Amino acid sequence: MTPSGQPTSPALRELVRSGELAGSWSLDAARFEVRLKTRHTWGLAPLTGYFRQASASGTVTAAGDVTGVFTVAAASIDTKNPKRDNHLRSADFFDVASHPDFTFAVDGVTPVDDGVRVAGSLTIAGQTRPLSFDARVSTAGGEVWLDAEVPYNRADFGMTWNMMGIAPMKGAIVIHAVFTRQ
Repeated sequence: MTPSGQPTSPALRELVRSGELAGSWSLDAARFEVRLKTRHTWGLAPLTGYFRQASASGTVTAAGDVTGVFTVAAASIDTKNPKRDNHLRSADFFDVASHPDFTFAVDGVTPVDDGVRVAGSLTIAGQTRPLSFDARVSTAGGEVWLDAEVPYNRADFGMTWNMMGIAPMKGAIVIHAVFTRQ
């Protein structure tokens, strides 16, 4: 999903050091994907859900420090099964009536290997936990593309409903985000 021929991590480091990425950035709402990936029915069947609404903004300083917030509307989950989606929105899982959004507050980004390590804190269903993950980053035409697969354990956020062990506790959130200058 990344643009072809874009800077690798060493080139990205130089862009950050040079200050070329300094400024305010926001998520392109038409070009993002936040996908829940897990297995259900005792791990026998794959399950994919898409969050249809998200927003994000961030700042890169001239020194290369990165901060920002990525917000996902929990109620926007779409697994192509309305009954399951409503259950996911309930207090058994996301509890959207009390906690309508998931938020990831970015505290910093550090170049590593062929990408970056993003550090911050994730809040789901009113519970906040520190989170760091590796991501691939590329730039093209005044845009920054970020792609990551972030493992999770829903029990870390108090989501322990699991009738007869049918719903696994672990999975991944797959992120594709395109940021443009504000």
